[in-house]
Amino acid sequence: MNALNLNDINYIRELVRRHTAIVLEPDKAYLIETRLTPLAQQTGFASLQELIAALRRNAGHDLLTRVLEAITTHETSFFRDIHPFETLKTQVLPDLMARRQPGQTLTVWCAACSSGQEPFSVAMLLHEHFPTLVRGRLRVIATDLSSTILARAREGLYSQIEINRGLPAALLTKYFDKQGLRWQLKPDIRRMVEFQQGNLAEPWPLLPPMDIVFMRNVLIYFGLETKKSILSKVRGILKPDGYLFLGTSETTLNLDAAFEPISMGKTLCYRLRSVR
Repeated sequence: MNALNLNDINYIRELVRRHTAIVLEPDKAYLIETRLTPLAQQTGFASLQELIAALRRNAGHDLLTRVLEAITTHETSFFRDIHPFETLKTQVLPDLMARRQPGQTLTVWCAACSSGQEPFSVAMLLHEHFPTLVRGRLRVIATDLSSTILARAREGLYSQIEINRGLPAALLTKYFDKQGLRWQLKPDIRRMVEFQQGNLAEPWPLLPPMDIVFMRNVLIYFGLETKKSILSKVRGILKPDGYLFLGTSETTLNLDAAFEPISMGKTLCYRLRSVR
């Protein structure tokens, strides 16, 4: 298959930016080709160039949606980087539970949840260590741009390779059932997570006030103004004493002065500056 020309590359870059606010740098031509070539084959086009020509002709919402879903990154794993989950268990959740009235609901949001490993990691951690929360005092909401990846997340069905990436053996034995060559989370854990479709760069779905927001390894894909807009909207839904988790290479510095970093061992969380 012939390599894409610069016009086609820039067309896809602009298409992705316009619909998702994700910025693909000029050197990402390889990513465009490797992710869209299989889609071209699946959708019956003789080449990637023909798929792009169909997009230019405004060939339909379904094709555009599939292109955007193929391009967006879905890298994730269970208990990714581990230390944020340790901090959640040992410091963040005990602090919030001490601040909340008995019976008050604790709400967690995992943004850009991909195939569900992050929210299900949170759910398993809560089930293991905070059983009183699990019994009617908890909401775990997970959102993603892609309807296809959300359908997969709701199934809670993972390959052996996905299971091997970060999931402790004890939790595999306790919370998963073998389904052929794959593993499926037990229904009681799947039911703990509410999956919703949502584009961070567009108007958000109606979300309740949040005690904890996981928005890890997401902001790195956006331009400066989109990052500022997203953090401003987080500020609008985060409770005054809530916690924001970002990825290790992400920060609110020079983006939103309302947040201050809080160091907790290896983890850097963010809180609103009014909290004392």
